[in-house]
Amino acid sequence: MVLESFLVGEGDVPTVMLHGFLGTGRNLRSLAAAWSAADPSRRILLPDLTGHGTSPALPANSDLYSMARDVVDTARAQGFQGPFDWVGHSLGGRVTLAASLNVPEAVRSVSLLDIAPGPVPGDLSESGKVLGILLQAPAQAENRRAMRAELTGRGLSEPLADWLLMNLVTEESGVRWRFDRQGLAGLHSRVNDTDLWTAVERKDRPPMRCLRGGRSKYVSDADVERLVAAGCPVETLPEAGHFVHVDAPQAVLAWLR
Repeated sequence: MVLESFLVGEGDVPTVMLHGFLGTGRNLRSLAAAWSAADPSRRILLPDLTGHGTSPALPANSDLYSMARDVVDTARAQGFQGPFDWVGHSLGGRVTLAASLNVPEAVRSVSLLDIAPGPVPGDLSESGKVLGILLQAPAQAENRRAMRAELTGRGLSEPLADWLLMNLVTEESGVRWRFDRQGLAGLHSRVNDTDLWTAVERKDRPPMRCLRGGRSKYVSDADVERLVAAGCPVETLPEAGHFVHVDAPQAVLAWLR
């Protein structure tokens, strides 16, 4: 399946950057542009993952492995040949690890942004809390302001509400959600339950590294110990939360370079 995507940079080093759950490729546009400006050798693909943004809807029982294949199909359609560098935030990082297992010929290196390979406990999943509020919201509303009020009235912060509103489609009767909320709920459960430690701990894996936010709980100290023992270095940005690329963009750029 070919996904909606756009390219940043005109270099000859193929690179894929993948967003997190409920996001789109636009979430990483600023980071990609800064990276391309600092390293013109990069040609960076930013897709909307399957079921996200304006990409095709989720097929039944989609999982991390099928999503990884969709990313590879999209990269090939854009002219990417051979293996390429993968950078993934949150869900995007888990798709990246799945790609290293399922389509290893397309993976030259893996850079994880605040995500660990193990299953994500439900009480640590910020995306799960946002999803719960999203599922309570109506399928459509008179306008964006009305839908924003529905979200904030259920306890969602204004910045997160505005972020979700990027997924609204405007029609004559008002606005509606672009994505399949129930399909994403099923996907969320499947991808969070997947154990991907094999991707890191096998002997024939590509180079891997991880950057975590010091204020985030997604990569625990135990995860760090296990990652480092497997030869996957971990760097911590003390003041950053889960969205490391938003909280500390210059530090993330320096780490990527």
